[in-house]
Amino acid sequence: MKTRPRALVIGGSIGGLFAAHWLRATGWDVRVFERVGDDLASRGAGIGTHEELRAVISRLGLTVDETIGVWVHTRICLDRGGRITHQLATSQLQSSWARIYRLLKDAFPAADYRFGMALERIEQDAGGVTAFFADGSRERGELLVGADGVRSTVRELLLPEAQPRYAGYVAWRGLVDEATFSPPAHKELFERYTMCFPDGEMMLCYPVPGRDNDTRAGRRGYNHIWYRPTDGREALPRLCTDASGHCHGISIPPPLIRPEVTARIKADARELLAPQIAAIVERTGQLFFQAVFDLESPRIALGRVALLGDAAFVARPHVGAGVTKAALDAECLARAIQAADGDLDTALSRYDRERRLFGSRIVARARKLGAYIEAQLKPPSERTEAERQPPPEFLMREIGTINLDLKALTAPEGATP
Repeated sequence: MKTRPRALVIGGSIGGLFAAHWLRATGWDVRVFERVGDDLASRGAGIGTHEELRAVISRLGLTVDETIGVWVHTRICLDRGGRITHQLATSQLQSSWARIYRLLKDAFPAADYRFGMALERIEQDAGGVTAFFADGSRERGELLVGADGVRSTVRELLLPEAQPRYAGYVAWRGLVDEATFSPPAHKELFERYTMCFPDGEMMLCYPVPGRDNDTRAGRRGYNHIWYRPTDGREALPRLCTDASGHCHGISIPPPLIRPEVTARIKADARELLAPQIAAIVERTGQLFFQAVFDLESPRIALGRVALLGDAAFVARPHVGAGVTKAALDAECLARAIQAADGDLDTALSRYDRERRLFGSRIVARARKLGAYIEAQLKPPSERTEAERQPPPEFLMREIGTINLDLKALTAPEGATP
């Protein structure tokens, strides 16, 4: 019996799981290695979905039904006084990172998924690739997939010059239970995608699956994301410093965020946001933030190694397509290998060409949408026309939109994305 080729997937998050499923579906023996020591389902927050994401999941043979998310059919913009200034009819299924992760993780063989595996180095030769881990173990395969996120160890080992670039702002996030809404607030807000645009900032709110990924009425959650300019030299390190005075770098575990920082955010919400939205921020049990980065890798196929998802390209969240991109990356990789009939060099060359073009274009699009927030760190006189705040109706149409033309973003060079 012919031995199946083996793929080592570094990173057991959504991108890695998509890669693992697609490679298994095309006949590969796949092992997944996750550096974190426990299940990741408690991580992440709300995400928008695209038709393409649901189609990729379906093509894997996994069930995609109404329980994957919560439908919203209207977008509204609220001014500082809480009045609706703009309204847009558009339908989108809002899900959560944990819901997609749980679907993929539960369908993958537990014996082939290993937690607590921190990659230390990689060695390649003509026959394959060997991964060496911190516990002293090693694994060998014909292919290694780096799907270990924005702080990818695989990318750092092979492309140390490709570093994430801080965009100059952070995303403050939180989640509240549907049950906390009063009947009038629920009717006005809950099943709508609500936006507020203070000068130089952006607040987005929408319903998502609730605790245990429950999408039944009354048990759902309400997700909010507030993008705020934050200087990377002084302000961001202060945010990442805990009560003992220790700075955790560019992020901090949510429970260690100092109470005065949280109090300041809630006070700013009362001052800058519609009162209905400020009330949601006020009753959020645990606010947390993520620094916004973008990243472009000059190559995503390096010998027997392929970079995928956020390890390859990171687009700012405004396009709302990070999970969709990871899914499409994984499918493209598997189909390129299948089409090459065993010629891995040809397959990876095709993968690099197609997905690097898509990645660079989606990063550029996301930068344009977030340019006005980043520009708040400049004096007004130095801001270009492209860095002026767009009108609300433009942002309502473009932010996290289902109208993102993913096919155009993969069009050949010379075509307009």
